[in-house]
This record gives sequence, C-alpha cells and structure tokens, in this order.
Amino acid sequence: MRHLFRFLRFVPGLAASMALALGLASAVAATPAESPTLQRQIDQLNRANAAVVGLRVAVADDASSAETLGRTRSGSGVVIDKSGLILTIGYLMLEAQDIQIITHDNKTLPAQAVAYDQATGFGLVRAVLPLQGIEPVTLGSLADQATGEPLMAVSGIQGDGTDGELNMVQLIDKRPFSGYWEYHIDAAAFTSPPIANHSGAPLFNRRGELLGIGSLLVGDAMGNARKLPGNMFVPVDLLKPILDEMRSTGTTVRSHRPWLGISSTEQSGRVQIVRVSKNSPAQQAGLQPGDLVLAVDGAKVDSLESLYKKLWDRTEAEAEITLTVLQGADIRAIRLRAVDRLRSLRKPAGI
Repeated sequence: MRHLFRFLRFVPGLAASMALALGLASAVAATPAESPTLQRQIDQLNRANAAVVGLRVAVADDASSAETLGRTRSGSGVVIDKSGLILTIGYLMLEAQDIQIITHDNKTLPAQAVAYDQATGFGLVRAVLPLQGIEPVTLGSLADQATGEPLMAVSGIQGDGTDGELNMVQLIDKRPFSGYWEYHIDAAAFTSPPIANHSGAPLFNRRGELLGIGSLLVGDAMGNARKLPGNMFVPVDLLKPILDEMRSTGTTVRSHRPWLGISSTEQSGRVQIVRVSKNSPAQQAGLQPGDLVLAVDGAKVDSLESLYKKLWDRTEAEAEITLTVLQGADIRAIRLRAVDRLRSLRKPAGI
C-alpha cells in the first residue's frame, strides 16, 4: 500500500482510470518506464502518499469533548512544511493531552498541538522529533478541480495498528456545508465512494497537491437530498488565508464567536434541536430536544446556515440572544447568553 506504483500495478482498473483521466489513454497498456508522463504523475502521488501520517490522541477523563468524541481518538494528518507541521481535522486534537504520530514506516513519534480553528475545523500539530525522509505536500485548490475528476484519498496507520489505506474517489460536488454541531463553511468537497477512515485523511489531485482534509461520512454526497454515500472534505482553500494566524496565535479571530451548545437538523425550512449539550447556555436557558427554532432576535431562520450566520453576526462571543422557539404547542421567546466555545475547552498542551 505504501507504494502507489505497486498499488496501481496490482489494480489495473484503477491504473487505467487514472491514465484515462490524465488524457494518457495510449499509456494504459504501457509500463511506467515507457511513459515518462505517467511515471511523473505516479511519482508525485507517491510523494504525497509518503507525507501522510496516522494520529493517535488521548484526552483527559474530564475533558468536555470526551462525551461526544471519546477519550481516545485516531485518524490521519499530512505534513505541510519542512518543520514537521501536520494538518489534520481539528476534532481529533480537541483538548488533547497526548498526541502520537505514526509514520508510513510504522514509527511512532510524539507530537504537540499547535493550533485549532473552530471556524474551519482545521487542526495543526507538529512532530517533536525530526521527520526523516518526508517531503511536505504542496497546497492545491478545490476551485481548480471539476466535478467528476478522479482524486486520491489516503489514511495513515491507525491508532489500533490498522494499516493505512489508499482510495481512488471521485469529486461529486462542491457546495456549502452546515453541520449539526454549530458549524458552517461556504465551500466543501464531496466525494464518493465513501472511505471509512476519513478523519483527517488528506485528499489529493492527480498532481499530488493537497485539496482537502476529511471530516465526516455523508449520505447525500450529490446534494439536493439525493442519496449517495460519500465523504465531506474541508478544502485547503480555507486554510491558506489563516495559516500564518494559526501558527502564531494557536487559533483565529473568527473562531471566537457565539456558541449555544445545540445540535440541530433542518428539513423543509424547519430547524429542529436534537441535542442540548450539558452545562451549555442552551441547557441553562431551558431549550430542549424537539424544539423548533423559528427566529434569532426576531429574524426568521429556515436553515442551519441562516441560524448560524445570524448568531455569528454578533461582534461579541458572549452576546445576549433571543431565540423564538416552538416548544411543544407553545411559541416561546427564550433569552440566553452565548459563550465563547474556545474558552470553555481545555487547551491542548502547546497551544
């Protein structure tokens, strides 16, 4: 698995698909040595593959995120600079007490948290010891990719010893994404078929450039409520403007915004609360699972995106907010004071 050339040799259908996608139909029957262009592409993908690492994370027993994310977590990351900086999905390292990385040659090394950006969901960690023989990947752009293009998603060796995986996937859609956990980004990549070990898995184009970081499994990769299982990746286009800020401050200004502590779904223009976090502003104000959110400070909401953006319009994270909700048969105006989520989380060592 560690050598893409061998992987392609043993899976000729994928080799043919990649070659055709690259406009190299004549090279399908040729060996890489006979096709310099194909060999160059394979070398680029091999280098990208070698930059992927596994992540094993442990958090304190009393960490607030342990209830939903677990006390031990495993996933992937990818080296993005020569100092050993690793990009991953932030929920893996949230409140991390101990971080270990597992390299492609199965070496385990300690790592330290560098930054977490709540707005995008990206996390940064850095290897404490030098990473030998790993070249950092180049950041690409989702904007340059057309839907339908074949891409490569890679997971590192998992914390339980499970080997990493290399998967050929297809870019199905590019569209905004709203998460049930008070999360929204204006652009996300959706791919299929789904990969199971998606957490922090990097997504590469055919030149071995990094396009995104795996966040979750979805059932509607095509959008418009059409059923197609796949994955959502956070595009690195969102990282480029904030990378220096994350390195220097451990987060971003945009991460300090109002948080209520609700998990919600939307359907047919209705936003419904399905979970209320313990000791959150929502719980303290009396919000309950099943409540329908109708308005924020009198402004109607009909989607998760409209709910979140109306909340985040506030200049202060700890703002007073009035939610109009349908609770049972009653319409109620519930006033609550939001909190800065970052201030309620235990900071990982290093940030």
